[in-house]
Amino acid sequence: MSGLFLSRNFRRCNAIANTREDEPRVNSEITTPEILLIDEMNTKRGVVKIQEALRMAEAAELDLVEVAPQAQPPVCRIMNYGKYRFQQQKRDKEAHKKQKNQVVKEIKMRPKIDLHDYDFKVKAIQTFLKAGNRVKVSVFFRGREMAFLDRGREVLSKVSDAVAEFGKVETEPRMEGAYMRIMIAPNSESPVKKQQPRQKKEAEAPQEQPKAQQQKTKVKKNFLPDADQI
Repeated sequence: MSGLFLSRNFRRCNAIANTREDEPRVNSEITTPEILLIDEMNTKRGVVKIQEALRMAEAAELDLVEVAPQAQPPVCRIMNYGKYRFQQQKRDKEAHKKQKNQVVKEIKMRPKIDLHDYDFKVKAIQTFLKAGNRVKVSVFFRGREMAFLDRGREVLSKVSDAVAEFGKVETEPRMEGAYMRIMIAPNSESPVKKQQPRQKKEAEAPQEQPKAQQQKTKVKKNFLPDADQI
């Protein structure tokens, strides 16, 4: 009987064997003689022998997963590891997709930036925010300019006011070496604002059609027949 149990258990372990070092140990991969067990009902069963924990997991047709290997003794949980790993991979994929879609752009300025350059860079920041990207705005200080940090704060404050419709400041101005920086995140409401003009155009479109029909009607009324048709 014990031989049959071991063969079933080894087949299950091989079927879901981990191929990555950062994944937890499962079933026969756990070699610690004693563990602190949490069963499939999320109930703490205390310290048990590894053989007993494997039998309980096998009886429930689930897996024994080492969730806290640093603890003494290690903490293991009885669960459906295949389902858990699938859900974890799905969450990681969604998180990676969000990070990929939202890119951090950086715009650099000087404390004594001229008006033309300032307007050009503010428009660029607005464009990035409309596209859903976060923007890092940096003011670079050179040499003696470090004695006039207030000018940098004034520039960043002016920028945050100019783009308030499209984004909000996440961090207060702070120094990083020779740079004073803020981070601006896009507003979630900005895509809705883009759609409003389109909705207005669509609403106005049906009102223009009757006018066009009236013009066509007038043309027909004023139309004279050819001499051959009289």
